[in-house]
Amino acid sequence: MKRILKSMMFAVLLAGALVTALAPRAAAQTGSIGGTILDINAKPWFGLTVEAVSEQGAKADAKTDAEGRFEIRNLRPGVYKVTITIFPAPNEKQPPVPMGQLKVTSGEEAKADMNFKDIMAKQGAEATEKAKKQDEDKQKFEGMKAHFAAGTAFLDQERKAKDDLAKVTPDQRDAAKQNLKDLSDKAAAEFQAAQKSAPEKDPNQHLLWAKLGEAYDVAGRNDEAAQAYQQAITAKPDDPGYYNNLGNVLARAGKIDEARAAYTKSAELDPTKAATAWRNFGISLYNANRGGDAIEPLQKSAELDPKSAQTWYLLGACLVYKMTVKKVGDKDVPEFAPGTIEAYQKAVELDPDGPFGKQAKEGLEQLQQMAPGIDIKVNAKKKKS
Repeated sequence: MKRILKSMMFAVLLAGALVTALAPRAAAQTGSIGGTILDINAKPWFGLTVEAVSEQGAKADAKTDAEGRFEIRNLRPGVYKVTITIFPAPNEKQPPVPMGQLKVTSGEEAKADMNFKDIMAKQGAEATEKAKKQDEDKQKFEGMKAHFAAGTAFLDQERKAKDDLAKVTPDQRDAAKQNLKDLSDKAAAEFQAAQKSAPEKDPNQHLLWAKLGEAYDVAGRNDEAAQAYQQAITAKPDDPGYYNNLGNVLARAGKIDEARAAYTKSAELDPTKAATAWRNFGISLYNANRGGDAIEPLQKSAELDPKSAQTWYLLGACLVYKMTVKKVGDKDVPEFAPGTIEAYQKAVELDPDGPFGKQAKEGLEQLQQMAPGIDIKVNAKKKKS
């Protein structure tokens, strides 16, 4: 029974530390491997088979004696793989346990002393430390989840507060703005707490930065949002959505060149959504009253996705910014930028009964009022029944 227990413990301690030293002997053409093996109680381990296999495949072995001592003699110089095998019971052979490699030199003994009690203590301490670290990481992860959930809840309230802000009366506007700011602060605080609670090298850091960016973005805090989105990109540089979000706030802040670079990167990372990236660029500029700057990205979006009524309507509305006035006799005659009327007409054609088609139709009517002679007819396609 004692032998079986020792073999079981031996199987647990598969990776033992092998300490070697060289002790001079009488000169000879061969060397040896020897040492003492102690069990988990630091007692001599009797009956273990220690085998040495050369790089050429030559094998030699020896058993440990009552003192735990073994010696494998007459080994040619070279490097040997050393293993230990134990027979715990009849017909129950334990697989060889690798001990490592030893270099054998002529006339010298490569020494291999092992104390499994020390090894077990070391492994036990390592296992305890590992379990402690795992428990700490688990607690941190749970804390991160709690803060993330709280931040997400505040972010939802913040989005609603932003929608409500557009509907309030002028006398309620200041209070609504303050409520939006307060909710933004609360959401940001929770996402920042989640970052601090996250385990070291947590793979979710990019998501926490992105959510922090949203908390600032919804409230129109462009500089803070841009910094957070940039951190999300640093943590996960292959996410096109983060570049798109960064482009939105940069465009809103009037940083056109930086915004263009962000949208370009987003389009490169996900070509299937390139049209959306350029349309978002145009929308951001349009909302920031920079219609002239919005023309280029909207034209790119229209080329990539010619069936977007929204893109065509916005393009027409922005091209109006390029209108000039020419003096004809005593009259001021408007001259529209090339493509203005066509863009509006395209929006009406694609969305005749929808919001963009209706707004485009109103735009065409306004253009006709400015220049009564222009043709604003739309070749509307009949829908298939």
